[in-house]
Amino acid sequence: MDDEVVQRVFQEGGRDYFQQQPSTSSSSSSSILQSLPLHVSFDHGYYLLVKSIQELREKKDGLVTVGIGGPSGSGKTSLAEKVASVIGCTVVSMENYRDGFDEGNDLDSIDFNMLVQNLEDLTKGKDILIPVFDYQQKRRIGSKAIKSASSGVVIVDGTYALHAKLRSLLDIRVAVVGGVHFSLLSKVRYDIGDSCSLDYLIDSIFPLFRKHIEPDLHHAQIRINNSFVSSFREAIYKLKCRSELLVGDSAYVFQGNEPQTDNFIEMYLRPPSASEEARINDWIKVRQSGIRYYLSLGDQRIVDKIYIIRPKAEFEVGRMTLGGLLALGYTVVVSYKRASTSVNNDNVSLSLENIDTLGETFMVLRGMDRKTVGEKALGMGINGPWITKSYLELILERKERVVVTPRPIRVTPNIVTPLEDLSQPWTRSPTKSKMEPVLATWHFISSNPLHTNSSIVDFSHEATTDPASFRDTIKLAPMPDSCDLDRGLLLSVQAIQALLENKGLRGPSGSGKTSLAHKMANIVGCEVVSLESYYKSEQVKDFKYDDFSSLDLSLLSKNIGDIRNGRRTKVPIFDLETGARSGFKELEVSEDCGVIIFEGVYALHPDIRKSLDFWIAVVGGVHSHLISRVQRDKSRVGCFMSQNEIMMTVFPMFQQYIEPHLVHAHLKIRNDFDPVLSPESSLFVLKSNKQVAYQDILKILDPEKFCSSVQNFIDIYLRIPGIPTNGQLTESDCIRVRICEGRFALLIREPIREGNFIIQPKVDFDISISTVAGLLNLGYQAVAYIEASAYIYQDGKILIEVDHLQDAPSPYLQIKGVNKEAVAAAGSMLKLDGSYTTKSYLQIILEGLPAMERSSTGIYPQQAARLQELVEFIQSQGSSSASESSPCREVPPMEGIIEEMQMRIRRLERWHTINTVLWTFLMSALVGYSLYQRKHQ
Repeated sequence: MDDEVVQRVFQEGGRDYFQQQPSTSSSSSSSILQSLPLHVSFDHGYYLLVKSIQELREKKDGLVTVGIGGPSGSGKTSLAEKVASVIGCTVVSMENYRDGFDEGNDLDSIDFNMLVQNLEDLTKGKDILIPVFDYQQKRRIGSKAIKSASSGVVIVDGTYALHAKLRSLLDIRVAVVGGVHFSLLSKVRYDIGDSCSLDYLIDSIFPLFRKHIEPDLHHAQIRINNSFVSSFREAIYKLKCRSELLVGDSAYVFQGNEPQTDNFIEMYLRPPSASEEARINDWIKVRQSGIRYYLSLGDQRIVDKIYIIRPKAEFEVGRMTLGGLLALGYTVVVSYKRASTSVNNDNVSLSLENIDTLGETFMVLRGMDRKTVGEKALGMGINGPWITKSYLELILERKERVVVTPRPIRVTPNIVTPLEDLSQPWTRSPTKSKMEPVLATWHFISSNPLHTNSSIVDFSHEATTDPASFRDTIKLAPMPDSCDLDRGLLLSVQAIQALLENKGLRGPSGSGKTSLAHKMANIVGCEVVSLESYYKSEQVKDFKYDDFSSLDLSLLSKNIGDIRNGRRTKVPIFDLETGARSGFKELEVSEDCGVIIFEGVYALHPDIRKSLDFWIAVVGGVHSHLISRVQRDKSRVGCFMSQNEIMMTVFPMFQQYIEPHLVHAHLKIRNDFDPVLSPESSLFVLKSNKQVAYQDILKILDPEKFCSSVQNFIDIYLRIPGIPTNGQLTESDCIRVRICEGRFALLIREPIREGNFIIQPKVDFDISISTVAGLLNLGYQAVAYIEASAYIYQDGKILIEVDHLQDAPSPYLQIKGVNKEAVAAAGSMLKLDGSYTTKSYLQIILEGLPAMERSSTGIYPQQAARLQELVEFIQSQGSSSASESSPCREVPPMEGIIEEMQMRIRRLERWHTINTVLWTFLMSALVGYSLYQRKHQ
């Protein structure tokens, strides 16, 4: 359990405690944390760091200091910013402590004396002034005031944040490695082969790393390996056209908004021994802005119609990295200057960019949402013609290519002596066996008798056969290896484009993951059809989400056939709350798009995939996290179970009916992303039991986007008997299962609580009833039970939920949103400041129980029978689904149980109102009688 992991790294006392102890030779002995090998992912490290800061803040008085160090491009700055957004602390960047522009020795350019003095003053409660460094002017331009009382936590972010001069001032030390640091090493080693050792490559590309950076990282208590490099999950959409305006004549375009001006030098490096015709995807892009250098691997972009779609793929590196690449034999093929004047408006950036080599100015619109960018262009009357080629491609098309090679940056050779005590350092790049090209390439195979089934299709010979019959026989060749979600998303989109280009089809592609499907759809601009829409009403009433027989295959086949033949079709709409089909919607795949995505548990079943062109399998996610959680809980009570044993129990349908079909996928994706831990999926929540009028809620929501709904839910808390506790049932010891709108959703990790905010994931994890039955079969017991009705009001930015708990005297109001400031502002407008609570509903219900019942259960005596009935139903339905018993069995419908619970809630609410009135009347009578008696005595 993460709380236990955090506890393991703590000692008694804090920095003040250690100052009272005899000094030791260790420069880091004053830290409250122990240096343990906590090698974790970026998301897990973020979660552990937040929990550690919160724990330490409670244990000690005064300021908590955190150092986050690591090589350039590892993601340390991103981590510091995300933690600060949750904790609300001050981040001090070491980059601002430069004392000038140096010629290559970064360590000597940092003013450690000023930084140490600032930290010491903050720990003593003094206000400070920190310097501000301008990278364009390459000098300090001023200072910024930081008040000691403004934050109880200060994060020092920088390459040398764990240096010996700072370690004695740090309570928590975090090392971040990976990111572009590992990826660039893997890329270079792939390009040049085994001609150089890994140490030689490190010394060439990151010459200061082994001598000045790596030794300090081994003093960290939390060690993060950041495997994230670039992702299309939050892609940037661009529209580009030529402009007759010069960069200086931009007043008309920007319409009075204050523009920002930037000047860049962009260069592309070709690998050693690569030919002139080498793919530009194999090149390395370096962008210089002042004294900062940003690197991206290859021309990572997707072109779909008029849109250029790029991932967040650029990371800062040290300037000596460029010199190291040149010394290893990389060649600057193209270099040009880009002068940009831009303004941000309505989530869209508008830029005028002049490229000196081309002698032309381009107008570029950028944004995170494809539709918004397109609407902005139409609103401004910009109609193109649109250019989808990169500046690099436009330059390479010129007959007389102008290549300006920058002056190589000096690289000092042989600056490092071997570190004998680091035989297998965790700070190094992955081994050669784990390396792969920057991006794999899709190939086609043919099922035509004229070709062998395993042959790669050569489209240069297409004219020798009938084009239509030829295209009908070609198929994608499956990728031999699985990949992570980010790489899988890019490969998925490229496969769709390859199919459209080479087959000329309007047919659908298949996917097994909802989030992946919608990301793909946003990139290529297509529809997503969920197989959940094809549920049969009589099956869903019994919660058989993972039963293949619950799908209306005849209707699905008709819809796919209509789509493949270019006809309009009507796809069903299924209402999960009522458990019935509510209607149909008309769907047509336009010639302009040519793509549709089907996603669902059985999207790769033989009866379905035979009609689809592209098959994707996604595994991991909540499946993996639930198995790990169960394995951990069982080990805490002295029972070890293998992951396979757990899998067969909690996901019985998966291994027998789903997993066999996944091996046939063209693309296999491992989803290691954890939205419960990740700061990328944070939902900020404020909770209060203060009463707010409905009219006041309406006032703070956008009336044009306002919508409301009502949900009834039941929360069941499952726990393994025998887990050690501190004498009271806690949410962290339980797995919560929520039954809402005909679905089961899972929560396996307690959310972060910081100040007034609860930070929880944006998504629910749907599971089947057989999974809940599997948990019960593994020994979990239902120890708490909550019934509630939720009234939900939202406008797309803010969601307000009023929860009426069955056993709470008054409703609770929750304000939810992805923007922390917007949620706080909504709470202030509703006058809720000072009334917030971060307690879970379980904790609230427990506090309302008699003292004798709080230690072991969260169930009122009158609820026990009802909960037992619900548990028995889950076990019977889950067992029957797993064993494929006869469909004729008679089981009380779940919807009847839900409806009865809802009626009970309404009866209890009416009884509570009547009881309150009667009690008030009785007390008034008693008080009146008492006063009457006193008056006549």
